[in-house]
Amino acid sequence: MFFVAIVAARPQPRKTFRIIIDKRKDSDFAMSNHLGFKPPGGDPPTIEKRKVPVRRANAAYRSREYLSEKEVGALMSAAASIGRHGARDAALILVAYRHGLRVSELVALRWDQVDLQQGLLHVARLKHGIASVHPLRGPELRALRRLQRDYPETPYVFVSERKAPLTTDAIRKIVGRAGRRAGIEFPIHPHMLRHATGYKLANDGQDTRAIQHYLGHRNIHHTTRYTELASDRFKNFWHD
Repeated sequence: MFFVAIVAARPQPRKTFRIIIDKRKDSDFAMSNHLGFKPPGGDPPTIEKRKVPVRRANAAYRSREYLSEKEVGALMSAAASIGRHGARDAALILVAYRHGLRVSELVALRWDQVDLQQGLLHVARLKHGIASVHPLRGPELRALRRLQRDYPETPYVFVSERKAPLTTDAIRKIVGRAGRRAGIEFPIHPHMLRHATGYKLANDGQDTRAIQHYLGHRNIHHTTRYTELASDRFKNFWHD
């Protein structure tokens, strides 16, 4: 005998779709644009395609990428007259200029790299540069000793009020503000101090190889840019 079981099919739940309107605190409506639905009182929100502004070439902002020795002096004087940390700001400009430091090397400078007794600075270059030892002269020694008195017990040379190392953005603001106070007609940035070092040494007639090692260049082609613009190359062209 066979038995046949008849199972009643369960009705499947009917799929329904809802458009959910979420009313925000600012009384605007956020919803999908499904089936062309429009919120009450206006069109659905759209995504606006915005173009990121393209930075122009450096020549569009300034006529040159270095500072003269006179301009660096004016920059230090201006920095010293601004705010409570004027001595610190003038010192960082002096050290960056005298030793051709990048802004990243400046913020990373530690007191264990400074030998005030023997007057030496151990320069640790970044960007795969060559490390070297530079002599410290009177103006730098006096500025650094004052920093030790004003900001004691800090591992980094240039620090904020909270004794934390200055950021690269903070130094850019310090240098830019000092440039405006000094009346320099074009906007400046900290790397111009490094270029100023190279041009100063080239104009003084220093050997190109010596400048290369002083600035930590592995490739001498990065150094020849300074000797190419040295004005002393043409000093014997005219005899009036």
